[in-house]
Amino acid sequence: MSQLQPLNWRPFILGGLASCTAEFGTFPIDTTKTRLQVQGQIAIEDAKFKQVKYRGMLHAFIKITQEEGLKALYSGIAPAILRQASYGTIKIGTYYSLKRAFTDNPGEKESLAVNLFCGMAAGVISSSIANPTDVLKVRMQAQGLACMGNGSMMGAFMTIAQQEGTRGLWRGVGPTAQRAAVVAGVLLSVYDWSKSKVLESKVLEDTVFTHFICSFVAGLAGTVASNPIDVVKTRMMNQRALKNNQNASTIYKNSCDCLIKTARHEGVKSLYRGFIPNWLRLGPWNIIFFITYEQLKRLNL
Repeated sequence: MSQLQPLNWRPFILGGLASCTAEFGTFPIDTTKTRLQVQGQIAIEDAKFKQVKYRGMLHAFIKITQEEGLKALYSGIAPAILRQASYGTIKIGTYYSLKRAFTDNPGEKESLAVNLFCGMAAGVISSSIANPTDVLKVRMQAQGLACMGNGSMMGAFMTIAQQEGTRGLWRGVGPTAQRAAVVAGVLLSVYDWSKSKVLESKVLEDTVFTHFICSFVAGLAGTVASNPIDVVKTRMMNQRALKNNQNASTIYKNSCDCLIKTARHEGVKSLYRGFIPNWLRLGPWNIIFFITYEQLKRLNL
């Protein structure tokens, strides 16, 4: 491990900017993924989430647009951008700061194990802090504007806190942190490692095309590894438990219970529900993010 170096704020700032750009560009796909993941819950009493309304990503996209309008595809965009402004900023900044603590020259002789550890740590820290914004985003995507009542985004946060307690804002933080550890660990480590190997081999130069190829591979790897956790996270965040009645609408006690019940009642295949929109979102998200991040780095802001 190298000596402690002064904190570099550029990865935090550039990471936040690139994350917000990628989030806005891929958000409608994320909405269809969320709707697919919360439907077909046999163990739940709410008929809205029991029925299988959408047959796939394209069908969900069309049906949501027809029944609720194009605006519904961006339901939850405000907390999503707020989430990326916090989560993305902390995640990327922490990741590259940790890498600098292990090596004097990140990018040279990349270690997949070190990158994986730094990515997982960054994912857990950032997702835990940003969890309230993720809760509101998921509920707005699954339930539409109904979960906000007639209030603003900040009013929705206050409503959740008043009705469900502070724990309501950190509902699903366990599976969220687990997913973030897997996603950030796999995505960031695979991208940096594959990029270093490509540049070492001199097959490609450090260009936008190289960033595209490496981010595509990283996106596929991250989706395969994280989809079951993502299903659990979405379902945990979508359920409510009022302060005065902790058992109300609480189908899943924790992430492990949710994983077991989902697999038992709906089959293991259900853990990969929403895989295609998840990949089609995570893949483009990473491509936009890494290309934007790499270009911002070259501006020497």
